[in-house]
Amino acid sequence: MLSEIEVAKELLKINAIKLQPDDPFTWASGLRSPIYCDNRMTLSHPTLRSNIKKTLADQAAAKWNYSKVAGVATAGIAHGALIADHQELPFIYVRSSAKKHGARNQIEGQYAAGDICLVVEDLISTGGSSIEAVQVLRDAGIEVVGVAAIFTYLLPKAKENFEKASCPYFTISNYAALLQAADELGTLTADQLASLSEWRKNPQAWSDQFC
Repeated sequence: MLSEIEVAKELLKINAIKLQPDDPFTWASGLRSPIYCDNRMTLSHPTLRSNIKKTLADQAAAKWNYSKVAGVATAGIAHGALIADHQELPFIYVRSSAKKHGARNQIEGQYAAGDICLVVEDLISTGGSSIEAVQVLRDAGIEVVGVAAIFTYLLPKAKENFEKASCPYFTISNYAALLQAADELGTLTADQLASLSEWRKNPQAWSDQFC
């Protein structure tokens, strides 16, 4: 099982996480950010993919009892399916919205009211997409034990949103571990690491300096 720092190092090595404090990325919200995370990159690396699967599955099984796994579309689908296969459990996934044609499903796969489900996501920023999926499942009568994800930015808004939704969650790596990993790998200067630390304290204020 990988430690949170080991996960962070591997994500950096394969460019699943990119750090550019001097040339920030622009998120869909318009916020400027020194970090970009795309955990779908891990799917192209079999050894890492397997290690992440086992780490997520082992930690989830140690925390909760569940009989089904649900992935959050789209990035959480592959990781959720991998965990379900590893644990020999049924798998479903939740769309961001119901289909406009066919059966018009928002939940894909076989399920029933009373199912006990683990939700799998790839990344938690504010937690919005994860909590929306949890609510869709709850509305269908499915009990959600919690959300498991690969990485979180550790933004206060995420903690607040999950608490408001009364939904526990965990990740196998996080922003604090990432900064330590970047420092140990020697990929950034001291000033760049300080800038990254400041971003998490107040993302909006950090973004505004580039306007």
